[in-house]
Amino acid sequence: MKNEWDCLVVGCGFAGAVIAREHAERGGKRVLIIDKRSHIGGNAYDSYNNDGILIHNYGPHIFHTQSSRVFDYLSRFTKWRNYSHEVLADIYGKRIPVPFNLNSLYLSFEHAKAKRLEQKLISVYGWEKRVTISELRGQTDSELLELADFIYENVFMHYTQKQWGTAPEDIDPSVTARVPILISYDNRYFQDKYQGIPAEGYTSLFEKLIDHPNIELQLNTDSASVLKLVGGKKFLNDKPFYGRVIYTGAIDELFNCCFGRLPYRTLEFLFETHEKTWYQPKGTINYTVDRPYTRITEFKHITGQIVPDKTTIMKEYPREYTDAGREIPYYAIMNTENLVLYERYKELAESIDDFYLLGRLAEYKYYNMDVIVERALMLADSIIV
Repeated sequence: MKNEWDCLVVGCGFAGAVIAREHAERGGKRVLIIDKRSHIGGNAYDSYNNDGILIHNYGPHIFHTQSSRVFDYLSRFTKWRNYSHEVLADIYGKRIPVPFNLNSLYLSFEHAKAKRLEQKLISVYGWEKRVTISELRGQTDSELLELADFIYENVFMHYTQKQWGTAPEDIDPSVTARVPILISYDNRYFQDKYQGIPAEGYTSLFEKLIDHPNIELQLNTDSASVLKLVGGKKFLNDKPFYGRVIYTGAIDELFNCCFGRLPYRTLEFLFETHEKTWYQPKGTINYTVDRPYTRITEFKHITGQIVPDKTTIMKEYPREYTDAGREIPYYAIMNTENLVLYERYKELAESIDDFYLLGRLAEYKYYNMDVIVERALMLADSIIV
């Protein structure tokens, strides 16, 4: 008996939802989406807590992109709240904007010295440039080196050790590259052309994204219970499946971790509701030198929700990923050894006909939301005829 689906999508985060919509709409395919969670949206899922506050259940998700294609595509499914994220670093009680910029400079050093440093930074790099910590530490000027050491010690090093559980020098350079220094007075955390938050929340966006007569959704469904890979062939519900599979889950789990488990960092979130209108001045404050958590996010800043005398915050604790049954793998630990292991799993996946890997877990990489959407659209461009 033939399966009734043309395409199986494993996972209903941004990668899965977009590729499913494209197959259903552009390709006219009958698509089944399965997800082991009880909700859609992956890690971008948001919901109202018991106090009536709209929270991001898996940490703050701030949409930003330079891609007009991505922004226009998602704008079909949501209106936007105009929001530019600002983050402060708490350095032993003193709060400065991050990424470190010229406002941070004047808050960290006495005025005359900050003025000299500003002039040197502009002279060496230019106005409104982004400089990595590694670039700044390569300078020979003693004051610029002092500035580099200050930023490295107070903004980057301890925070990175908490985030990754290892010394900064052992972290993949791509991680360091995501921590810039801005030679400007722009306090926004992102400088992309398009920035905002879905006006009715991310979950509402996802509901509209997968609302298509050719799409069926099954939640609380682990892919291992319905998808079997035997001898390079695909079986769906124990029947041969000749359709396409797009897999967005953890690639090692797809193959029962036969070569060993891929390492990740996970996160533990502690939510607190406080009987006050505001808990902190900005949406997120990073605790870069002390405290066991990395940051505190206050959601009303992000969502624009008006709730007087009550607010919900979230404290974020990174730690090692050890229990696949109860923990969520958030960040791939991208070093040579782990990438070699990933390639072994990737070769197995590539041996299966009409089988595609898409997304953070399937590709063992860090992607922002907009990049995932763009990759899904590009994959659709290449495989939908």
